[in-house]
Amino acid sequence: MVDAEPARKKSDLGVRTVSAVVMLAVAGTALWLGGAVWTAFVCAIALGVLWEWVRLSRAAMNDPMHRGLMNFTGMFYIGVGAAMLLFLRNPAFSLGPVLTVVMTVIGVDVGAYFTGRTLGGPKIAPAISPSKTWSGLLGGILGATLVLFGAARLWQEGMISILVQGNAADGPSCFGSQPCWYLTADPLPLFASCLLIGLFVAICAQAGDFFESWLKRRAGVKDSGNFIPGHGGFFDRADGLLAVLFLLALMILLHPR
Repeated sequence: MVDAEPARKKSDLGVRTVSAVVMLAVAGTALWLGGAVWTAFVCAIALGVLWEWVRLSRAAMNDPMHRGLMNFTGMFYIGVGAAMLLFLRNPAFSLGPVLTVVMTVIGVDVGAYFTGRTLGGPKIAPAISPSKTWSGLLGGILGATLVLFGAARLWQEGMISILVQGNAADGPSCFGSQPCWYLTADPLPLFASCLLIGLFVAICAQAGDFFESWLKRRAGVKDSGNFIPGHGGFFDRADGLLAVLFLLALMILLHPR
């Protein structure tokens, strides 16, 4: 009986690892192929997230009017996020922008997870998400900053030019703007720019995570679904990314150039 809990944790870690590898393989293949394959993949994930959103709303709210409003909000919110993923992978941008956005959000998750577990400390909102700490948020900011800085340096050096279409002499494009607006020649100002953007991305991603945690607590469930072994549901994996994509869409809409 003493070894039962460690064995269970080890087994769960194995399931999570296998699931993560499968998810990355499927998503990476769809992203690389692009076109109709990427569109179908994004639409399938969006429908999965929306289905879980509707289930959570039904369990969390008794008033039909509130449920309807929440479901309409979900359709709009998830639809904008899915549209942004398709927009970022269009032929004019190739893989560069969508990889940068996705990897930056992953950087937030990884940085927050390991920093929070290592340092611990005060909780941000224990009533909503007991595991989220201020140290984890700082780690998430650092993770996002490092990913952005690395991507910016790779773009400057032309090491991922095969992923970005356009004339190299014009500089790397950034969502249709030439040259990319946050790239500078000097490393220190570049890192400062990446730090500011990393701060913004980390706060947005954490806000998306907190929103889903709030909704799950109202619904009385631990995970949004059980489709992904060891990881929960689609919404559990996409909550932070959705928030970042939604606000990025607003930024592009309000300031397209």
